[in-house]
Amino acid sequence: MLSAKDGALGPFAYVMPALSKDGANAAFYSDTFRPDGVTRLKFAAMTLGTRDGAPFFHCHGLWTEADGRVNGGHMLPEETDVAETFEVNAFGIDGAVFTAERDGETNFKLFGPVPAAVSGAATTGRAFALRLRPNQDFAGSLEAFCRQHGIIRARLHGGVGSTIGARFTDGRMVVPFATELAVRSGSIAPGADGRLEADLDIALVDYLGGLAEGKLVRGDNPVLMTMELVLEVLGEGTAT
Repeated sequence: MLSAKDGALGPFAYVMPALSKDGANAAFYSDTFRPDGVTRLKFAAMTLGTRDGAPFFHCHGLWTEADGRVNGGHMLPEETDVAETFEVNAFGIDGAVFTAERDGETNFKLFGPVPAAVSGAATTGRAFALRLRPNQDFAGSLEAFCRQHGIIRARLHGGVGSTIGARFTDGRMVVPFATELAVRSGSIAPGADGRLEADLDIALVDYLGGLAEGKLVRGDNPVLMTMELVLEVLGEGTAT
């Protein structure tokens, strides 16, 4: 998993979420946008994996185009190049890989974690590769997973997917249901009452072109198509 900010891209191509044209999917993609000049990355989250036996990535983010417009969406790997060197934060796992496979529920080819041969790379702790499915609550699913596995503290890495609109802790709402989302930061830890709480800071674009950033409400942000992430275990014990 990888996250990046302040990078420069060009050539650059992307799509935004859109309504389905034929009803075969709950939502779809827009036509391709190819902005002129160099695009300045504001933030992006990326899942690295394989598709059709070759390396591939799934990346959502926000950026500023050469004409000053701020947009966001789903980057197209085949048509996007790094224009200037920039730093990224990366987190690797050993023993699993994200692989794109046909998903009958959404009618898309989606990344999901599958077992892989252990390479013997040096590791610093335990981590779980996860994919959340449609209608699972984003925060609630992570909290439940941690309770089931005796995890009391964890950190998210990556975080690429979509939610059905969005509801933020400051009261704002994104009503258009189709979104492309990137997690800026995320953690799970006990709250004031001792129960696990997921803290999820995200950025998204909806199918009308609206942009939103902030922390998601727990228990009221279901996944639309998918949510890919890695959960790094920071503490173990009995969770409530």
